[in-house]
Amino acid sequence: MKKIEKLEMVGISKHFHTTRANHNVSFSIESGEIVGLLGENGAGKTTLMNILYSLIQADQGEIRINGETVRLHSPRDAIQRGIGMVHQHFMLVENHTVAENIALGFEGAPFFYPARYVAKKIEDFSRRYGLKVNTQEKIWQLSAGEQQRVEIVMALLRGADLLILDEPTSVLTPQESEELFSILRRMAGEGHSVVFISHKLEEVLSICDRVLVLRNGEVVGASSVEDIDKRKLARMMVGRDIIFNLEKEHIERGPLILEVKGLTVPGDRIEKAVKGVSFKIYQNEIFGIAGVSGNGQHELIEAITGLRKASGGSILINGKEIINTSARAVCNQGISHVPEERIKFGIVPNLSIYENAVLKQHHNKRFSKTLFLNYQSIKSHAEGIVRDFRITAPSINTPVKNLSGGNIQKLILGREITDEPSLLVAAHPTYGLDVSATEYIRTQLLKRRGKGVAVLLVSEDLEEIFELSDRIAVMFEGEIMGILTARTANIEEIGLMMTGSRL
Repeated sequence: MKKIEKLEMVGISKHFHTTRANHNVSFSIESGEIVGLLGENGAGKTTLMNILYSLIQADQGEIRINGETVRLHSPRDAIQRGIGMVHQHFMLVENHTVAENIALGFEGAPFFYPARYVAKKIEDFSRRYGLKVNTQEKIWQLSAGEQQRVEIVMALLRGADLLILDEPTSVLTPQESEELFSILRRMAGEGHSVVFISHKLEEVLSICDRVLVLRNGEVVGASSVEDIDKRKLARMMVGRDIIFNLEKEHIERGPLILEVKGLTVPGDRIEKAVKGVSFKIYQNEIFGIAGVSGNGQHELIEAITGLRKASGGSILINGKEIINTSARAVCNQGISHVPEERIKFGIVPNLSIYENAVLKQHHNKRFSKTLFLNYQSIKSHAEGIVRDFRITAPSINTPVKNLSGGNIQKLILGREITDEPSLLVAAHPTYGLDVSATEYIRTQLLKRRGKGVAVLLVSEDLEEIFELSDRIAVMFEGEIMGILTARTANIEEIGLMMTGSRL
């Protein structure tokens, strides 16, 4: 296999039925370059890279490696040509272990016990680059952040000349992101090339040499990072100015809404994923929980929302004990939930927008008449959500799987907010969203705060935590390392707490 000195995509076009994903897109990258690929959700970035990785085939255009036109029929062809990809939505087999997943299609693995052979390589590689993964755990047992690390290790282990990274830092701490950037810079210095898809514009400007911007499937701009700044990039992406620093008005907090006392929750892998956690959230307050994925946040949220049994402690909503009650009972007490993995737990992809709009409320009198659903009321409700939350869709009859990530998140948020909750639990609400959708979701959370809702915000995006929260807690290995007011907290202190230093 020849090393990739230059790769070009020329005149790439792709349609899905009547939807134009890419139109006459040309893109190039040379050995040693890191190129940022930017655009809103639905702009065509992932489609373009899926064509390069040969997950899908282009309608028109060609791919050239070192000046030679190549035909890539499958990801195996792409891997053999030196192209690797880390996907935003994980491409892992959930019932297999980490080692078994990486052994699948791994060149050089023996016929007998391939996972054992690969496990040793993974451990050596993980230790070398600081990307910690447990090779014996099954994928379903891992948090989103841990699964992301497995994807990164898998791609790097295969020794790709060109590595495509689709939102690689969404679930990493600032320190882990810097470690990843060090790896990427080292790779570039050794002659590898990297396509870096991200909605974090500061990251793009710090790690990339050049940027290419797509809008509505077309190239609308390209620049070296030295000749552009964050605001110009955002304007190029969405066609208008973006507000990066939202104004958070000072509001006196109201009565106590949620009280968690000494909560202990078992995990899928360990006896105690949450260890004696206590905190309070008040009306008109956003309480942010920061921490690397896999430190008990997921189990904590599931216990509060009735999706997981706790083994000890207390959860009080408006003074009423709700620990170990059902998810419906929790919902009836005024708790709404925007889940971490929107595709897996927030929607039913094959159902329409109007059906997804009432997934949790379909049994209410407003939407049902004894044995039959009131479709007129349901559709009217869905149209209201689409209008009020600016969801872009052909109609409310559109299957939700056809929406972009940002529009899916707007639908979920709209559904949860129109329930008029006392407490809104928002887990990674802007994960993987573009700057426009991120601005909108964050604005909506601040609006709920202003209207008397208590918000529990769990996020690994420290910019989001600082921008939205009134108080910030940090979780590490199932415990809270400390709780700070957002006004007095600093990012270095939070970063240290995320690695186990107590306040």
